[in-house]
Amino acid sequence: MLRITSLNVNGIRSAFRKGLADWLTEARPDIVCMQEIKIQDSDLADDLRHPDGLTGHFHHAEKKGYSGVGLYLRRPADTITEGMDCPEFDAEGRILRADWPGLSVISAYLPSGSSGDERQTAKYRFLAHFETWLDGLMQEHRDTGREFVICGDWNIAHQEIDLKNWKGNLKNSGFLPEERAWLTQVLDQRGWVDVYRRLHPDATGEAYTWWSNRGQAWAKNVGWRIDYHIATPGIAALARTVSIHREPRFSDHAPLTIDYDWS
Repeated sequence: MLRITSLNVNGIRSAFRKGLADWLTEARPDIVCMQEIKIQDSDLADDLRHPDGLTGHFHHAEKKGYSGVGLYLRRPADTITEGMDCPEFDAEGRILRADWPGLSVISAYLPSGSSGDERQTAKYRFLAHFETWLDGLMQEHRDTGREFVICGDWNIAHQEIDLKNWKGNLKNSGFLPEERAWLTQVLDQRGWVDVYRRLHPDATGEAYTWWSNRGQAWAKNVGWRIDYHIATPGIAALARTVSIHREPRFSDHAPLTIDYDWS
């Protein structure tokens, strides 16, 4: 069994102060895909690089205190690759890929557009590059049989059942018609699988992975499902169980863990 966890840590040091290291020891994931690590390499202490049997790999943003993704691996990868060959967004530390024989796992952090029109426009530029990159991965899958699991914060809630207040967010970044249509064609036309939805096609409130820090969103479970495992069909079919760990809290996101029947 292969256990993969995805978590937007919203600052890796903050998450560790809130007990993430102990949770990793208890939960025993084989691979952890992290987003928004918000740290530079020079600031990574040993406990952050190698917690309890895991080896860390990181793709840092050039801007301090911003973005960045990471991987914790229990088994060494054959290769680690940063970015998607797009200088604008690779500088923000958004993609990190690990390869083993027949399998690649990727930590991805897609931009948010919620801070204004400029960032929403940048988000659309990212989605255009990312779509082409995804097509390349799918072609690699078809040519070689390599399976892919892309874990991370996609900053898009796909369907109405993926957030509590969908009517009130129809004009907000993360639930815009253009964003949702983009994700629909990734899944329906380009062959990728939303693994959580494959296992739980009708789940609503228990599916949320992010809650705003405003108001009583957490207490009232006014959440969004914006963290995903998006996979090629072969390994998606091997997904057996899924868990969203609401307690303890390490950030405004919850860890999303899926067990795959893969050795």
